[in-house]
Amino acid sequence: MRGEPGAGDADVVVTGLGTVNALASSVDAFAAALRAGACAIGPVTGFDASGYRSRIAAEVKELPPSDRLPPALRRRASRSDRLALAAAAEALRDSGLDVAAAPARVGVVLGATTAGMMAAETSLLARITGTATRYRRSRLVGTPMATSADLIAHLFGLGGPRLVLSTACSSSGTALGIACDWIRLGRVDAVLAGGTESMCRTIFAGFNALKALSLEPCRPFDRRRAGLSLGEGAAILVVESAAHAARRNARAHATILGYGLSADAHHLTAPHPEGAGAALAMTRALARAGVAPADVDYINAHGTGTPLNDVVEAAAIERVFGEAAARLAVSSTKAAVGHTLGAAGAIEGLATVLALRDGFLPPTVNLEEPDPACRLDFVPRASRPAALRCALSNSYGFGGNNTTVVFGRA
Repeated sequence: MRGEPGAGDADVVVTGLGTVNALASSVDAFAAALRAGACAIGPVTGFDASGYRSRIAAEVKELPPSDRLPPALRRRASRSDRLALAAAAEALRDSGLDVAAAPARVGVVLGATTAGMMAAETSLLARITGTATRYRRSRLVGTPMATSADLIAHLFGLGGPRLVLSTACSSSGTALGIACDWIRLGRVDAVLAGGTESMCRTIFAGFNALKALSLEPCRPFDRRRAGLSLGEGAAILVVESAAHAARRNARAHATILGYGLSADAHHLTAPHPEGAGAALAMTRALARAGVAPADVDYINAHGTGTPLNDVVEAAAIERVFGEAAARLAVSSTKAAVGHTLGAAGAIEGLATVLALRDGFLPPTVNLEEPDPACRLDFVPRASRPAALRCALSNSYGFGGNNTTVVFGRA
């Protein structure tokens, strides 16, 4: 990153966008749904949730077709894999990148957590109930997190470096930052960067056991907030050096100016009570991007809707931005697409890019009664037009893994 010893200073741009999430199955539809203030959180249909305290989530109702996959790959592709492949295909089409021209110069870096866990659960359940007499090898080999990146590289012929990160809910935000490092260090010309996540019983049960799930669609920064809503989906961004994009006359949707990481080193599930790690990630991101707090117009907040997270994040933003916080717009798109865990940083990074490119503030759709303890402009209920210059996307994960990515208008 800028200011780091040994790193290059190449500008990094976003030239391709792709997504499948509960709100939309394409980038254009996602942008329209964000503008319209839609919410995709509803009753769980992918498995029997009748025995759980909370029974709602933001699910992708129709999986993308897998007919373009060879039969052997189709049999082992998990739900997470198929979401990632569809998002990658859209992002590559959008970018116009000719991968075949230099396949070894195009990398893949993804964030994930659950991977093919749903397939493993289904296989185990079939054995327990007696509906299957053996485990299908094709279902089991598709369960590791690495398979989504492997399949993307295989299907699109990407011979560059490949990496899958799992730092809980900051995973794909960190993936975007790592992609920038690869480009600035000259290791690649372009990277498919993002994240993918699918619903599964284990995670749903775990968050229910923690009593972290809301009984109604989550309402971040609302006085009555009572927990998060889980979601699923994928988002992939094609990022490349500005010079490489200019040589092929590619359109840039936005720039990635820098990113910052930190660790709370505090608690397995709870954020630092003073938001020390969150504030440090934002401070490092701004410093490495060469951006002053007064230059930032919008923050896509981590904004889970849990009682503790939201007030801690709001306080951290106020600490970092000082007087400039009064004019900041801050919103949580988790109120629309749910908390997509390992894919959250990428999906919310995509929302931030769309806000910069299209000139609007995504809303916090279910926010009706702002919490007096959260004193910022959280863009309640409806989107607003806005000419944005610079924006942040915050991602915070269990264990105190904090990531902030700084985007600029192209």
